[in-house]
Amino acid sequence: MATTKEVDQQAGVEIVYGAEDCYRHSLELLQELGFPKGVLPLKDLVECGRVRETGFVWMKQKAPYEHFFARTNTKVSYATEVTAYVEKFRMKKMTGVKSKQVFIWVPITEMSIDEATGEKMYFKTPMGIGKSFPVTAFMTEEEEKKYLEDKKGMNGKY
Repeated sequence: MATTKEVDQQAGVEIVYGAEDCYRHSLELLQELGFPKGVLPLKDLVECGRVRETGFVWMKQKAPYEHFFARTNTKVSYATEVTAYVEKFRMKKMTGVKSKQVFIWVPITEMSIDEATGEKMYFKTPMGIGKSFPVTAFMTEEEEKKYLEDKKGMNGKY
């Protein structure tokens, strides 16, 4: 499948097609927002889009996907389409993401990073109930190494 990018300047909409371009686009978006690269491990992306004016983003993959985050002992399900409204350190009104809690799947509607320290990621359900995990649990090895080096340089210890 050929990869293309459409930009409608008038509507402020960017749409990217194809697995490679979508993967690159999703990593760039996560980095721009201050999120670790591993927090949305979507597979076989076919379309990604963004409306900069409203902050609305979407990512479409060929099929639903489940991912196990070993460092948080959490299984997460991603629907064929994942959407959110984004801003720096925050994704809200999320759709298409569920976390398995004991025996039931619970929708995740918001995720954010503590701006003050950048050490914790928070995940919320529609009921406002949430959990937090160390941000390092969602980082790639390369990201975590740089993060720990930067942290060590700032205060002389971990």
